[in-house]
Amino acid sequence: MNIQTSVSFQTSYELLQKLMDSAERKTMNNLKHFDSRLVLIEGGGYEKIWLETQPMGGEMYAKRNMEAGLNNHLLFMENQREDGRLPGSIAFIDGKITPQFNKFQGFCFPSSALNMYYLIGKDPEYLNLLYTTLEKFDTYLWNVRDSDGDGCLESWCKYDTGEDHALRYGDAPDSWSKEIPPKNCQIVPMASMDIMSFSYSSREILSKICRILGNENKAEFWLKKALSVQKKIENYLWDEAKGACFDRDRHHNVMNIMTHNNLRAMHWNSLTQHMADHFITRHLLNPEEFWTYMPLPSIAVNDPLFRNIPTNDWSGQSEALTFQRAIRALENYGYDHLIPYLGEKLFGAIGETCIFVQQYDPFTGKPSLEGIQDSYGPAMLSVMEYAARMYGIHMEHHKIYWGTTGGHESLYEQVWGNHVFKIKNTGTRSEAFVDGKQVFEAGKDLKIITDIKGNILDLRRFNAHADIRQIKTFL
Repeated sequence: MNIQTSVSFQTSYELLQKLMDSAERKTMNNLKHFDSRLVLIEGGGYEKIWLETQPMGGEMYAKRNMEAGLNNHLLFMENQREDGRLPGSIAFIDGKITPQFNKFQGFCFPSSALNMYYLIGKDPEYLNLLYTTLEKFDTYLWNVRDSDGDGCLESWCKYDTGEDHALRYGDAPDSWSKEIPPKNCQIVPMASMDIMSFSYSSREILSKICRILGNENKAEFWLKKALSVQKKIENYLWDEAKGACFDRDRHHNVMNIMTHNNLRAMHWNSLTQHMADHFITRHLLNPEEFWTYMPLPSIAVNDPLFRNIPTNDWSGQSEALTFQRAIRALENYGYDHLIPYLGEKLFGAIGETCIFVQQYDPFTGKPSLEGIQDSYGPAMLSVMEYAARMYGIHMEHHKIYWGTTGGHESLYEQVWGNHVFKIKNTGTRSEAFVDGKQVFEAGKDLKIITDIKGNILDLRRFNAHADIRQIKTFL
């Protein structure tokens, strides 16, 4: 793996320029060596790489540093246990890489790991390792995490889903390293949309890997297994009348708490389109629930369990990590037009101070500075990634996604090995170039999808009024 990458961005949008320059500079401080391996830690006081954040974050940062992006995936794969369990976090302690198996800590891994295969140049050894990793982890989940045999995978501690201090977990332990569930707890083992989504995502990516390898029969096998998980989510955790998924406690009682975890499930692509449409239109876009002044609180603000706590707590405030996950979640279901809105909200909340923290007050957008250090990785990476989606370039598998959000002049350039992708935006019109050759012109507020050479494959609107008729191609 020797593909060199870099990003340059200049814009007349003064706040965004300041945020981008600051995020670029401060993120460099989160690059650390674990032994000889360069990694991107979470930052903001979190010195490890965590399964819930850093593979996803590494793939985003691969735009700028492929080595760190790749290691943020490989270290988890290389430290998988024989029984298939992946470390929830990896620390560097006393000069040693130390995998930690006392929680899952989320699983924002499969989709970013597959995209890394394309970004590093389609290394077959990497793809085989990824296949083995996901197959073993999925087997582990079903061998261990359905303790009552009801066909629904379980969360056993708060850190399994990375919901630190969340009230909905009751007296559940923070972490748990045993292979049997805690006893005599109010809530756990909890039938979980998150843990079920871990399996769905693993199986969906396994199917895609088989398709890449030309094994259509095995691809269909894994797709059917993924859909069986999705069907169980729909039958057991989804409430059609309420338009959302709800976890169940250890007694199989529905936990009627309106959580943002439905959006997480969308990140893992485990909801059907129907389910996602209902959750978004009825809840996510509801200003009384999740579409607050600063959107995306962890718990709907009108839910009895919501708490507006300014320290690390998943009982309420809007999390930078949720903004980071929301990008893929919305793109998976065709809600790309919400991305510029969320980007603007995040830019405004962080503001001119360029202090990047973990949480934001959903009613005021004020950053929660209590006990939180600057340079929190998900906040910085979110700024850079929303800018890439809105004004720049994102590479996904063998396609290039170009953003033409209007209103500001900008020039975004992505170097990827021997290729240079550039988009120049006047505020009303954009010109795109591949390796110095112009490939298209287009109006504002569009997402244009091309192949590596710049041939247009598809497009989406960021704005319902965006004009798709004025695209001019040069290939």
